[in-house]
Amino acid sequence: MSQSEISKYLQQTHDRVFENNRAWAEEQKKRDPEFFTKLSAGQTPEYLWIGCSDSRIPAEQITGLGPGEAFIHRNIANLVVNTDLNVMSVINYAVRHLQVKHIVVCGHYGCGGVKAAMTPKDLGLLNPWLRNIRDVYRLHEAELDAIKDEKSRYNRLVELSVVEQCRNIIKTAAVQQSYAKNQFPIVHGWVFGFEDGLLKDLKVDHEAMLHGIQKIYNLTEE
Repeated sequence: MSQSEISKYLQQTHDRVFENNRAWAEEQKKRDPEFFTKLSAGQTPEYLWIGCSDSRIPAEQITGLGPGEAFIHRNIANLVVNTDLNVMSVINYAVRHLQVKHIVVCGHYGCGGVKAAMTPKDLGLLNPWLRNIRDVYRLHEAELDAIKDEKSRYNRLVELSVVEQCRNIIKTAAVQQSYAKNQFPIVHGWVFGFEDGLLKDLKVDHEAMLHGIQKIYNLTEE
């Protein structure tokens, strides 16, 4: 592409977003004239969604949720790392202030972050982030090494990583204290499949996981 063609393409892709936005806003007003009045009044989402940054997994579209129904956080490989002030702040705000009832960690099969973590290669800045996934592999090494098919092993690591991120959420003081007082939020682990567009519930047992970690990570006392 020539320089003029690149400039034209960049302008078109920029303008398309605003055209889509105007069309969306008009459609919402047609459906409900009070839509934006209600939206501007505040948010009371039922869900905190922690997903992957992958552009193919828009949380609201695949769940049928609308604006104001889900508080969203996304990062590479949907990780919950206790030293990441971004995700920790999101969890704290969602639980203590928004009082969400459900926290969902949603991974996806075919995750590039998980695949990169399985690659024995120096990935520079990504190394400390992907180490969290490699640690999941280390914790479940025997199970994963017993899976001979590479794709199946890869998919299972995606699932195990989601479960470990759920455990990391349950380790937080905000979640433990809110659950002790209110019996919510409940933490869930799901995985999205590109091949069929469906979510798989990993059946994370919130209560059992909480009891399992509280010998060491009990933070219920304020």
